[in-house]
Amino acid sequence: MQWWCSAQGVAWEWSWRAYPGVWLFIAAVTAALWWVHRRARARAQPWRVSLMAQGVLALWIALDWPVGALGGGYLASVHMLQFLLIALVAPPLILLGVHPEVWARMGRRGVPAWVSAVTKPLSGLIVLNVVIVLTHLPAIADPLMATQSGSFTIDMTWLLAGTLFWWPIVSPVPARPRFAHPLRMGYVVLGIMFSPVTIVLVAILVFNEHPLFATYELAPRVSGLDSVVDHQMAGLLMSVGGVVITLVAMTTIFFKWVQESERADGPDARGELTRMA
Repeated sequence: MQWWCSAQGVAWEWSWRAYPGVWLFIAAVTAALWWVHRRARARAQPWRVSLMAQGVLALWIALDWPVGALGGGYLASVHMLQFLLIALVAPPLILLGVHPEVWARMGRRGVPAWVSAVTKPLSGLIVLNVVIVLTHLPAIADPLMATQSGSFTIDMTWLLAGTLFWWPIVSPVPARPRFAHPLRMGYVVLGIMFSPVTIVLVAILVFNEHPLFATYELAPRVSGLDSVVDHQMAGLLMSVGGVVITLVAMTTIFFKWVQESERADGPDARGELTRMA
C-alpha cells in the first residue's frame, strides 16, 4: 500500500487510489488547529473558519489523488500546481483563519528568539527562494520523487517555506511596526512575481528544448501529453499562478491598509468637523 504519492513508473489509470498517509496528515493539521484554538478559548468566527477550511482543503487537494498522484510522478505541470497550492495558497489562508485570541495568547507567552529570527521578512524571502531552487534541481528532485519519503520531504519543505514566507505578512506576532503595508506589498512582489529564482526557473521550463526532470520525461504519458509541452505548461502555470496570487495578496494588503488608515483618522476627522461647526 502507498501511504504518500510518489513516482511509480506504471501506466496511469483514472481509478481512485487510497493514500492513508495523506489522510492522517490532513487530520493531524486539522486537529492541531482545533487544539490551539481550544487552548486559547477562541470563539468561532465563521469567516475565519471558512478561510482556514479553504487552506486545509487546498492542502488536501494538492496531496491526495488525483492531483498528488499525477504531480508525484506523471506530469510536471500538475507538480507545479502542487507547489502553488502547498507553498503559496494554503499557508496564507490558514494563517488568516487563526483567531486573534490565539495570536494574543502567543504574544503574552513571549515569542522565542529563534521564532522571531526565522519569521523575519528577509528570512522568509531567502528560505522560499532557496527551497524553490533545491526542490527543482533535477539532481535532487528526481531521486526524492522516486520514493514516498522523498516526495513527503518535498511537500513538507514547500509547506514550511510557504508558512515562513507568509508569516510576517499575516501574523501579528511578533509585532513588526517597521514592516508597513507598502513594504509588505513590495515583499510579495519580490518574493513571488519578480523573484529572480522564479523568473529563471520559468524561462528554463518554457524555453528549454529538453525536459528538465527525468521523472516526468520518462513517466508513462497521460492522455498523450508530450513531456516537453508538459514542462512548458508547468513554467506558464508557475508564471501566471504567481501573478494571480501576487495580485490577490497585494489587493488584500491594500484594502487592509485603507481600513486601518480610516480607523486611525476617523476620530481626528470627526473632531475637526465638530470644531468647524
